[in-house]
Amino acid sequence: MSTYFVKGKGWRYDFTQKGIRYTETWFKTKTEANRSEAEKRKEIKHPRPVAEIPTDMAFLDLVNLRLDHVKAYNSERHYTDHIYLARRWIKGWEDLKCGEITTAMIQSYLIKRSRKTSSYTANKELRYLRSLFNFGLNPKRGWIQLNPTKGIDYFPVEKRVRYVPPKEDVLKIILAADPDIQDYLWTIALTMGRMSEINRLKWDDVDLKNRNIILYTRKKRGGHLTPRKIPMSERIFQIMEARYLKRDETKPWVFWHSYWSQKTKTRVSGPYKERKKIMRTLCHKAGVRYFRFHALRHFGASILDTANIPIGSIQRILGHENRLTTEIYLHSIGSSEIDAMKVFDREIGIKSHTESHTEQKKVMALKP
Repeated sequence: MSTYFVKGKGWRYDFTQKGIRYTETWFKTKTEANRSEAEKRKEIKHPRPVAEIPTDMAFLDLVNLRLDHVKAYNSERHYTDHIYLARRWIKGWEDLKCGEITTAMIQSYLIKRSRKTSSYTANKELRYLRSLFNFGLNPKRGWIQLNPTKGIDYFPVEKRVRYVPPKEDVLKIILAADPDIQDYLWTIALTMGRMSEINRLKWDDVDLKNRNIILYTRKKRGGHLTPRKIPMSERIFQIMEARYLKRDETKPWVFWHSYWSQKTKTRVSGPYKERKKIMRTLCHKAGVRYFRFHALRHFGASILDTANIPIGSIQRILGHENRLTTEIYLHSIGSSEIDAMKVFDREIGIKSHTESHTEQKKVMALKP
């Protein structure tokens, strides 16, 4: 036994095992020191199993922590969507812990949502719920142990070609708007910017000398506010130049408004956030099929695609990381596809309307 006596203090044990030192002081007798050392060696050889502490947290707490994270790292639109859906989830699961929410409960909830709204809406909620539980399950946090959405399949959806308004309808709604809204609509359509990007646009981002605009988006990995530079068309340059000359120098935004704040109970000024009612009003006034601001991005991309602008250039203007995303925005049918279908007609002996009409005229001319 590695025990020894220290004068004036008492007995102690001191030993090293597998590079780790173990010691304890001061015993009144050598017997006590030996007994304690033996117990320590036995404990090292046969350690007691550590009881696993279950990891769990209140569902409401997880939702609030997730909302704080989304607000800090994602776009305002993404945050608004999260709040809207979170209020629905809390109605049913507010008093539960995350571990008490089962896969069957979520599946039942999503089926009801798909029947009441649509499969698309139910799939969106599934994506957001899956992200919520993965957020708590992340090893860096370790707040919960399981993701109850695991194993739930997305509902089948009927995919349709996204409606892109014709040029005539876009011009009609622009002409139906007042001058300020006209500038706003032209800026979205001709920069192909997202509504949130145009709302965020400041004069510091407008370079009239070099004729370009910098738009910022959070639709990137990590939620970073990422810039991209857009060259100005002549129409956009005219709009920006005119607005700059009559700007309010106390306001940094290109597009802003004054409104009554329910929070502060005062009138404040700031950039636009949501402007959904404007498009519905303008489409009704112009007598065209309803479309939203985002359709203007598709409209601009389709015009460039029809003009044979390389898809790489369109992708950079739209601010897409993935080329496949850009292809979703392109709705024009190119000449190669049209020529391909003409091959079918030629091979099976079907003549075009023009060819048939020409032959008919020749026959009529030969008749007496």
